Amino acid sequence: MTVVVRPLAGPDELDLFQRLDYVLDHELAEDLATGRRRPDWMWVALRGDRLLGRISWWTGQEGAGPQALDFFDLDPALPADEAAAVGLRLLETATAAVVPAGAARPEFGRFIPADWREVPETRAALETLFGVLTASGARPLVERLRLEWRAGGPVPEPAGRLVFRPVRDREDLLALMAPVMEGTLDAHGQADLASGLSPREAAELHYDEELAHFSTPRDWWRIAELPGTGEPVGFVVPARNNYHPIIAYLGVLPAHRGHGHIDEILAEGTRILAAEGVPTIRAATDLGNVPMAKSFARAGYVTFERAVNYVWDAPPQH
Repeated sequence: MTVVVRPLAGPDELDLFQRLDYVLDHELAEDLATGRRRPDWMWVALRGDRLLGRISWWTGQEGAGPQALDFFDLDPALPADEAAAVGLRLLETATAAVVPAGAARPEFGRFIPADWREVPETRAALETLFGVLTASGARPLVERLRLEWRAGGPVPEPAGRLVFRPVRDREDLLALMAPVMEGTLDAHGQADLASGLSPREAAELHYDEELAHFSTPRDWWRIAELPGTGEPVGFVVPARNNYHPIIAYLGVLPAHRGHGHIDEILAEGTRILAAEGVPTIRAATDLGNVPMAKSFARAGYVTFERAVNYVWDAPPQH
């Protein structure tokens, strides 16, 4: 029987899309209602009425173009070679329809179990998926830890080595974000610099594409300073994204790294969100950013999942 690859006809086909499982399924209905997803960005591969694969893009703002490819699932009952063939056809056909000709493909991101390498079935399924991405021209960018602080967890008292003040405005934060890019261990930041952006341009991109869109109070954002001198040490951006309270960004200026300030800055961000009575606080850091990962662990954040990101260096050929 022929395999049909097509977009959803409308929101009423969401049940069809949800015949395969992923941890973000519970967000789909609201995403469609708010314009963060569109039916013509949600594609399926069908043999008769059997769902062989599905794919979907997402955007943070209604009316904007697709910003991320965050759903890509294949029927786990398919043999690996058939799954790979179906997956590549689905990915390339949908991308050609969704991503404008000549535009960069949005980054692929997927949440994966923390033990995915140790579970044979999970590893095999993910390696098939990663193989499809590689066959389409993508390359792995980074694997990340997904972390969570839970209500009732530790909320450290201020240690007194630093004082904190709210961020005044965009420039106040950008003046610190730019030097933090120096020697960054963050793969996305490294990629921005490798693309030719200056540290200032990379900081502006991060601010304008992510931080500027948080609807939670800007006076939650904090700059850490040395007592007495007011010399800036770093900053933290506690916020709430479309789904969860988060530590969106934390940085320590190069001159002050290695002195344990990271723990006090993270503690300040945690205190601000904990004071709002939130049940959880989410955060993420690259697997290779060992100092940040250790700081989160000391602050009582637990790794509940991992994430992987793939990128395309060349736009799709239509």
